[in-house]
Amino acid sequence: MAERRLTNNIRTLRFLANEMTQAELGQRVGLTRQTIAAVEAGKYSPSLETAFRIAEVFGKPLEEVFRWEG
Repeated sequence: MAERRLTNNIRTLRFLANEMTQAELGQRVGLTRQTIAAVEAGKYSPSLETAFRIAEVFGKPLEEVFRWEG
């Protein structure tokens, strides 16, 4: 089976949300800026609860923020 990885649209969504910073998003979901940066870069997979919180900040369904690729 081919390896799949979790990707996201967080950077684009932050830009569209009046250029929200990583720190601002982190404050809204209870994470540090560094953790948001790692999630955004695909170096860290958030918990399911955190993924839903991030999607909620942007008013998007989970599938519009995160997706499987591969």
